[in-house]
Amino acid sequence: MPRIAPPAPLWHTARQGNRLLPPWLLLWLWLALLPLQGLAADTPLGPIPRPGNGSAGSGPDSLPTPSVEELRKRLEAIPQKLREEDDGRRLVAEASAIGAAAERLAAQRSAELADLDARLEGLGPAPDKGAPGDAPDVVQQRASLTRQRAALDSELKLARLVSVDASQRANELTRQRHAQFQAALSSRTDSPLSAAFWRNLRNASAGDRARLQSLATELATAVASATQPARRPAFLGSVLLALALATVAPWALQRLLLRLLPAHLPATRLRRSLLAALAIGANVLLVAAALQAAWAALAAGQPPSELLRALEHASIRAGAYAAFVISLGNALLARRRPSWRLLPLSDAQARRLAPYPWWIALLSAAGALAGDLNALLGVSLSAEVFTHALAALLLSLALAAFLARTRRRVVRVAQPAATEPAAPLEAAVQMEVRPLWLGVVLAAAALAVLAALLGLALGYVALAGMLARQTVWSGVVFATTYLLCLLAEDLSEALLSSQGMVGRHLHTALGLEPRLLDQLAVLASGALRVLLLFYMAIALMAPFGTGPDELFRRGSLQGGSLKIGDFVLAPQSLATAVAVLVAGFMAIRMLKRWLAERYFPNTALEPGMQSSITTLLGYIGGVVVIAIALAGLGISVERIAWVASALSVGIGFGLQAIVQNFISGLILLAERPVRVGDWVVLGDTEGDVRRINVRATEIQQWDRSTVIVPNSEFITKTVRNVTLTGAQGRLMLRLPAPLTTDAQRMRELILAAFQAHEAVLDDPAPVVQLEGIQNGTLTFLAIGWVASPRQVGGVRSDLLFAILEALRREGLQLSPPATTLVTPEAPLLDERAAAGQPPADAAG
Repeated sequence: MPRIAPPAPLWHTARQGNRLLPPWLLLWLWLALLPLQGLAADTPLGPIPRPGNGSAGSGPDSLPTPSVEELRKRLEAIPQKLREEDDGRRLVAEASAIGAAAERLAAQRSAELADLDARLEGLGPAPDKGAPGDAPDVVQQRASLTRQRAALDSELKLARLVSVDASQRANELTRQRHAQFQAALSSRTDSPLSAAFWRNLRNASAGDRARLQSLATELATAVASATQPARRPAFLGSVLLALALATVAPWALQRLLLRLLPAHLPATRLRRSLLAALAIGANVLLVAAALQAAWAALAAGQPPSELLRALEHASIRAGAYAAFVISLGNALLARRRPSWRLLPLSDAQARRLAPYPWWIALLSAAGALAGDLNALLGVSLSAEVFTHALAALLLSLALAAFLARTRRRVVRVAQPAATEPAAPLEAAVQMEVRPLWLGVVLAAAALAVLAALLGLALGYVALAGMLARQTVWSGVVFATTYLLCLLAEDLSEALLSSQGMVGRHLHTALGLEPRLLDQLAVLASGALRVLLLFYMAIALMAPFGTGPDELFRRGSLQGGSLKIGDFVLAPQSLATAVAVLVAGFMAIRMLKRWLAERYFPNTALEPGMQSSITTLLGYIGGVVVIAIALAGLGISVERIAWVASALSVGIGFGLQAIVQNFISGLILLAERPVRVGDWVVLGDTEGDVRRINVRATEIQQWDRSTVIVPNSEFITKTVRNVTLTGAQGRLMLRLPAPLTTDAQRMRELILAAFQAHEAVLDDPAPVVQLEGIQNGTLTFLAIGWVASPRQVGGVRSDLLFAILEALRREGLQLSPPATTLVTPEAPLLDERAAAGQPPADAAG
């Protein structure tokens, strides 16, 4: 099985002898990079290098301002063809470092060359033949500068040539590493379900047992030497120290953090996230120190051999990685402390999932350690395949059980009402929710586990192991990023917000508004999240490369392509375009969600402006993502313009209306004559604007029905926007009354009803006027104003009820507008009847 050895982990360089460096800054740096390296040996790229199989060069850090000749010799020492036992990552890194050093040297020589040219220009040109010569010292100086310039120019050209050669060598080595990696994944062995697999393992078992026996003998010799009477106290002390660091110290440190953080931090969510981060870092350091102490106990008798030292490094790496995963799982689940839980899970779900971080971490660490041990001992291929197959099987089964436990929807538990994170949870309504991204991640993990089991059954052991390990690694990266995002958000809020420590000082010293400080905190949190997501993407691809530079180089290489005319469609470019589209649109969705839920609530922007900004950013982001995806496919701007011109005919005939509505939607969002939330009247359609889409606008009418109106209607037709300028609503009532009505009392009652209603504004004040007298009817005109036109209907109804009730109490009444009858008093009616005269209305 082809193998590509990864570089030595970072902490190998952070050690001196057998002691960890004490500075806290170095320890925290080691902790931050530990997850990226802990699984480096547990990837399809292969285990740690065997002792004695070093690669050419000593790394980029050993290049102190070399000359061109030294750079050329170091470049020639790097092999052009990569062998199985070579450390490809280190060779690529060294070639890149040589190229960078050559570029720096070229830049330095260019500056020196420009200085020499300036000095030569100051001396002036050499005199022509027959002209008076320069002074001897000027001639000598010009000749010296000319020789220096020739030497610098030659060295500059050589440095640039070395830089080009180093870049080409790094690209070629990267391509070879990629080919070896693909060959390792596509290699097929006997299936573990076949008899040939176990027969080969049995035939090679004798030699493998001998190798294991030699290691056991070496360990027994080291133990016997360390337990001699003169060294026994030191041995026992180191063993007890290792046990204390691995068991008692984490428990005591957890209790100490629980006491210190609530006393020294404000009552915010920062307590939970900071406690989780500190606990994870402390546990990893303690476990690594415990393993270091255990190996120091064995080294008390005699210096360890090269094999034991390599095994020590591998065990510390595996142990630290296992401690990190277990601590991360415990911090996120918090089975025993629900109020400190970071994941939105119920207590029952936390209890169900609690054992799996232990199983997954221990199986991953054991598989990595077994692979390293196979590489160190040089076991047979059958034993190595068996180890990988067993590790892949156990890890896949553990992942399958974990995914089966997470099939139920995530239950989000309401946070306690008190700001104290450690306060007991109150009884709250639980709602089931599963974000879309979480469902996609879990589905991808399930597919990877199924593919790993299927590949293992068919004999693709390397592919199965890679899928299982990459699934675990991806889960660890996602969980770590989630924790760091929470920590970044909590830190930004606790420091920069209007209630934060730094925010209060900024408010006092600079007079910044609280809302501006809250916006600053949200923006800082968003920037940190973007940075974390960038590093998350790099960390997810860490098992396949050393960093972004190599990933980009590898992505630019075309191992196979399909040529259609002048357009070359490579599988890698197609995968890159699809990844850009998926990641880009997910990022746009997350950005819009963040703006709507986090940033805009801390601003004074109205809902319509918020919706317009969000929609426009979505359009711009979509165009940018599509352009980047097309560029990833190799489609240049000229080709895009050609396609656009070819489609213009179709747009002119069949897509004209769609394009017109799209442009109209952009105009609506830019000029904003109609905004989300406005009350508009368009022909027979009247209602509230609920959403402005790409093609049409949604208007909700009073009966809760929705009318879809094309955007071009708002541009080409007359639209009445009742609430465009935030106009007040005018309430106008015409109340007819008989001619015999007490007009002054009527006016007072109507005015009192207007003034008593809380929705009627005091400025401008309501007025009641006598509009006229017509056909024996008094017409009272009452006018008042409310805050919004939407309130007019409800307030009019309330006022009519109040006015009718007041008139009834006073014995007054209203008359229909068309009534000309004036009801006289009773004595007048009697007099007309006695005289034989008709009533007044009949006489008229």
